[in-house]
Amino acid sequence: MKKTIDTVKNNERKSTQILMQEIWEGIEEGYNEFRINACGQHNIGGSVWSKDGGELNFYVTNPGQRTGGMGAAGTNIYIEGSAPADTGWLNSGAKIVVKGDSGDTTAHCAASGKIYVAGSSGTRSGALMKKDPKYSAPELWVLKSTGSFSFEFMGGGIGVVCGVGCEDMPSVLGDRACVGMVGGFVYYRGSVKNLSDDVFVLDLDENDFEFLKEGLKTFLKEIDETKYYDELIDFSKWHKIVAKTYEERKKQSDITLKTFRLNKWAEEVGGSIFADLIIDDFKAHDLVQTGDSRLRVPKWKNYAYSAPCEYNCPIKIPTQKRFSLLRAGKIKEALELVLDYSPFPASVCGQVCPNLCLNNCSRLKVDEPMDVKMLGSLSKNIMVEPQKITKDKKIAIIGGGVAGMSSAWQLAKNGYQVEIFEQDDDIGGKLAQVIPNERLSKEILDAEIERFKKLGVKINTSVKVNAELYTKLEEEFDAVVIAIGAHGAVVIPFEGYERLIKGLNFLKDSKKGIKYNLGEKVVVIGAGNAAMDVITEVYKQGAKDVTAIDIQEPSAFEKEIKSAKDLGAKIIWPCFTQKITEEGVQLKDGRFLPADSVIISVGDRPIFDFLPKSYLDEKSRIKINEFMQTLVNDKVFAIGDSTRSGLFTNAIADGKHCAENIMKYLSNDVLIDDANKKKLIPQNRIKAEYYECYQPTCDNEQNRCLSCGYCRDCGLCMQSCPQNAISRIEKEDGKFEYVSDSEKCIGCGICSGLCPCGIWELEDNN
Repeated sequence: MKKTIDTVKNNERKSTQILMQEIWEGIEEGYNEFRINACGQHNIGGSVWSKDGGELNFYVTNPGQRTGGMGAAGTNIYIEGSAPADTGWLNSGAKIVVKGDSGDTTAHCAASGKIYVAGSSGTRSGALMKKDPKYSAPELWVLKSTGSFSFEFMGGGIGVVCGVGCEDMPSVLGDRACVGMVGGFVYYRGSVKNLSDDVFVLDLDENDFEFLKEGLKTFLKEIDETKYYDELIDFSKWHKIVAKTYEERKKQSDITLKTFRLNKWAEEVGGSIFADLIIDDFKAHDLVQTGDSRLRVPKWKNYAYSAPCEYNCPIKIPTQKRFSLLRAGKIKEALELVLDYSPFPASVCGQVCPNLCLNNCSRLKVDEPMDVKMLGSLSKNIMVEPQKITKDKKIAIIGGGVAGMSSAWQLAKNGYQVEIFEQDDDIGGKLAQVIPNERLSKEILDAEIERFKKLGVKINTSVKVNAELYTKLEEEFDAVVIAIGAHGAVVIPFEGYERLIKGLNFLKDSKKGIKYNLGEKVVVIGAGNAAMDVITEVYKQGAKDVTAIDIQEPSAFEKEIKSAKDLGAKIIWPCFTQKITEEGVQLKDGRFLPADSVIISVGDRPIFDFLPKSYLDEKSRIKINEFMQTLVNDKVFAIGDSTRSGLFTNAIADGKHCAENIMKYLSNDVLIDDANKKKLIPQNRIKAEYYECYQPTCDNEQNRCLSCGYCRDCGLCMQSCPQNAISRIEKEDGKFEYVSDSEKCIGCGICSGLCPCGIWELEDNN
């Protein structure tokens, strides 16, 4: 049923309240189509719904503000001509079609529904758009351009700005678009200027192409402009804006007084005047007793805590156990032990890893940390036998980089059928494709890749997994691991960003021997570890003057920064880029850095063009739980740079942890969210004085290790016990144990106070 309402009669204008009453009365009478000749009345089509749940259609001329405000699902509003401000304000599901321009704050706070604008929209269009995961995301489609501060504080949803007829505009999104944006994404076609620092500009992938192809058909049909379809599906002119994550925005903060007091002051003071001999629990003890009458009982807790090296290693490699095996003369076992944790001990631990495990090495209390690089390098030539397949389960791994190889390594060693699908012509990922030979010996990497290939994993190279192949893998394998890494270089949308050279592409080409015509002066935007690798390659290609800039203190490790500076590079911060010109980089503070070439190296993102969109969140990141399973399909796992950027050790750790969870998943066992929950051994339990006699030399490194939390079998506890209560028990498998006789022990705690490794622990006798 149709109803026409004229809002001006005898030169008298109806109020918005009366108009809304007439609409509600019409709905009660069963009308589902309204033609409203308005005269500036606001909120037409908002907060209405039919009794039977059917659709309501409004055809409106000359509306006022907030047309469709709080519009409900099932409401369709067609505006002939333009509309003023707040069209689609708090839209909750309505479809709103504006056949002309739309005013300021179009789609402001929209939470669902679709708004189509046949012209331009005003300032702050799309501001505060958001998405409730229970409902479909809100969408704002604009044929031409938006005003300044568009998509301000956007928290979800989709914006599409087509830029039709705006080829000469400096920015189809106005000035300072996407300020405070934290979610959702915006597609735009044309030029942009002065985008917020809160976002990245990305290239489109296959999922984006499909979304726009279908969406543009609907949009252009709704606004009667289908003639632009062929022009608009030239996706070379389109880009996508996504918000930076919290980790990508946050800056390093000063340590708080509370953190200093709890973690620095108390630890360094020691807590007791006898702290060098015994750990005092500040309790009063009246009588000396044995047996059940003791107030405290000593416990030999061998390997109950993590050493600092193990605790701070993402892979949780127990380096203290490796040195212990070396001290016992079990060299082969020591070098093989690391292969239980990583297929890359020489390449990663021995060469490219910054060895964060040693930043808190207890040996620093004596002289210098242990030489873990040497220990890793010694395992280069340790070979493995081809593994026998003992399980009937098959696992597909998409990506033959470090994370994927680590997962495959663990699964194959446990008898599973594993198959890798790698799009490059060989496995190795960024280790093989990106890291300069100065940092990673090709001979060492080749040896470790060859060792991996002998394990028995089926490797398919030069295979690009597309949507069709991915669906097949899901159907044919018992589990699938997504380990594609991050190979989409991030570009920040400065003015002139199209002149930038992507750092990741540059490093890959350099590794292949491809030379760039860089000129003598080069500016590198970014000062992380990858940027330092870029600097190395830039100098190798003939540059004479290289400057790296960043908005905050460089995140690269000190060793990498030193290497870059030794080559002659300058690193300056804070620097905020305003635009890129043919002559160089213009900074926001007025400084200008002349450059023949500008390379950007501020991070990389994974490319999920083979995945259904349901697997991804609004930032185009894969959705996983704490067990690394995707939220869409629990047989599909995602690891490494596919989920978060990190070191190679993080990727290896992810692969190992993922393999453990896949084995549990296939056995219907409980999955784990942390591969190692052991606590860090308190530093005041390690007696560094015991080790001062061992100085750094090339042949006694194993003796220098303080063996934190792992008994070095020195017998000091047994020799020092005043009651002769401690004895050493040898077991059949060659292992040993120290035990305390409760009938002799008085709980004095000397064993705990003297133990150089912190093995003995006093507990209350309950």
